[in-house]
Amino acid sequence: MATIIGYVAERNLAAAFRLWQTLKNTVVVLSEHPYLFKESERMPGYREIVAHPNYLVFYRVLADRVQIEMVAHARRLYPLGNR
Repeated sequence: MATIIGYVAERNLAAAFRLWQTLKNTVVVLSEHPYLFKESERMPGYREIVAHPNYLVFYRVLADRVQIEMVAHARRLYPLGNR
């Protein structure tokens, strides 16, 4: 996620801050509601969140935590391979 925010910040610092806030606010709810979002068809074994029209968050619910696997641009090709 830091790579994406850094890329956006090089072009527009205010947009990068807004994107960071959007992504953070989207995933913070997972601590209390880990099954809120649908199982991913793009990455089997993961769940996905459309956090922003251009960005998807992929995560797994483990026994003791929620693991954010990646944040990807929505135009990225799927499947992403072995993860």
